Amino acid sequence: MRHHHCGQRGMHFGGRRGGFGGGGDFFMAFGRGRGGFGGERGERGARRRVFDGTELRLVLLKLIEEQPRHGYDLIREIEERSGGAYAPSPGVVYPTLTMLDDMDLIEESKSEGAKKQFAITAAGTAHLAERTEEVAALFERLQMLGQERERTSGGPIRRAMGNLRAVLQDRLSSEGVDAETLHDVAEILDEAARKIERL
Repeated sequence: MRHHHCGQRGMHFGGRRGGFGGGGDFFMAFGRGRGGFGGERGERGARRRVFDGTELRLVLLKLIEEQPRHGYDLIREIEERSGGAYAPSPGVVYPTLTMLDDMDLIEESKSEGAKKQFAITAAGTAHLAERTEEVAALFERLQMLGQERERTSGGPIRRAMGNLRAVLQDRLSSEGVDAETLHDVAEILDEAARKIERL
């Protein structure tokens, strides 16, 4: 007896509620662009939470200790250090910078242009010194995210996922795709997932 769990892994192939219809929703499920095939771009895209508020404050503070930075510079630096796997949103970073400023851990420094640039204060340096191991662990987490992304977005996997996206878009956007075909596609994908889990 074959069980068709079309939504087993967060994907719904048939029906009106979650069907891929013209195939557009497929790209949302598998992710597009630089975020990889999980849709993962940290605070953007799939918006996976990597750091809680306290952890993000420490990461930003450490980066500012290295050199004065603008908010946008901090976002780009975190993205680069995670190999593109994570980039906090401006809606998270800028309020965190305001909080650090209110805590007197950073202060606005002179900079060219309209962007606010922040530098660390003596209190901020002392705050980091008390949390050296925690800060090191947070940056190690960023590095591991980058390594994981590199492993899972390697050439053969990227090619195979691109091929899968193209085939599914073509097949599921065809007129006259019936429910049985959708169930068959779901079963093939579920079986592939089960095989990968057993590797």
